[in-house]
Amino acid sequence: MNTVDKVAVCSRSFSKNLALRTALLARYTYVTFNDSGSQLEGDCLVDFLKGHTKAITALETIDDYVLSRLPELQVISKYGVGLDMIDMEAMNRYGKRLGWTSGVNRRSAAELALAFMIMMLRHVPAANREVLAGTWRQHVGRLLTNRLVGIIGCGNIGKDLVKLLKPFDCNIIVHDIRRYDDFYEEYQLEPVTLEDLMKKSDLVTLHVPLDASTRLLISEERLAWMKPTAILINAARGGLVDEVALKNALVNKRLAAAAFDVFVEEPPNDTELLNLPNFLATPHIGGSAGEAILAMGKSAIEGLELSELPSLK
Repeated sequence: MNTVDKVAVCSRSFSKNLALRTALLARYTYVTFNDSGSQLEGDCLVDFLKGHTKAITALETIDDYVLSRLPELQVISKYGVGLDMIDMEAMNRYGKRLGWTSGVNRRSAAELALAFMIMMLRHVPAANREVLAGTWRQHVGRLLTNRLVGIIGCGNIGKDLVKLLKPFDCNIIVHDIRRYDDFYEEYQLEPVTLEDLMKKSDLVTLHVPLDASTRLLISEERLAWMKPTAILINAARGGLVDEVALKNALVNKRLAAAAFDVFVEEPPNDTELLNLPNFLATPHIGGSAGEAILAMGKSAIEGLELSELPSLK
C-alpha cells in the first residue's frame, strides 16, 4: 500500500463504484473521491486536485490553466480512452506524467454502435414515441443483414465493430489515415477515400478521436455526399460532426436518420435536433457497460504507477 501519494478521483462514476473504490484504497491510504457528484471544471477542479500528487480524471478538462496551479500534481491517469480533454503540450511543459491504456472499453462502444444501427434501421425510436403517444402502427424498416457499412476510424473500436458485424454478412468499407493491411486482409475489408465511403455506405459510423484534424470532419459538404437513405452513427466524440448541418439534413430528408451518443456540448441544448423523430440521442454511455467501467477503472489504477510523459506525435 502506498502511504505517501495522495490520489484525487475526479470521475463521478469511478467514485460511485464500490469495487473500484476498494481496489484503489487497497493501494493508496490517502484518496479523495468525488462524492459530491459535481462535474468539476476550472477553479473547482483546481481546488479539488490541490494537495494531491496523483489524479484519476474522466471528462474533466485538463489544460494549462489547471496544470499551472497544481505544482504538486505529478501523474494524471485517464479513466476512459479519449484524450481530447487533456492538453498534451501543457502536460509536457509542466512535466506531468500520463497513465493511459487504449481500447479498454472497445466492446462496450462497439456494441452501442451496433445497437444504434439496428434501432435506426427498424425505426425503433420513432415507433416507441408513437406508442407512448397512443398511436399503434407498423413501421417498415430494413435489415442490417447485407447492408454496406462504412467505418471511419479502424482503431480498437472500429476493429471490434468489424468483428460484430461479420455475422450479419455486411459489406464493410473503411477509411483511416493509418493502414491496417493485415487486419483488412483478414476480414476482407476495402480501404477507401472518405468521399467514397460517405457516398456508398448505407450506414456511416464514426470511431476516430477528436483533434485538430478531425474536428467537424463531417461537415455540411460531406453530409451532402451521403445517400438520402443513409444513417449516420456517432458514438465517438462530440465535435466530429457539424450538428446544425446534421439537423438540416434530417429535417429536409437529405439523410434518413442519425444516432448520437456524444455532442459538442453535453448535455446538448438543441431541442429541435433532439426531438426529431429520425434522431436518437443517448447521454454519452458508450463506455458505460458495467464490465467496461471495471476495465477502465482498473486500467486507471494501474496508470497511476505505469505513467510517462505523453507523446506529442
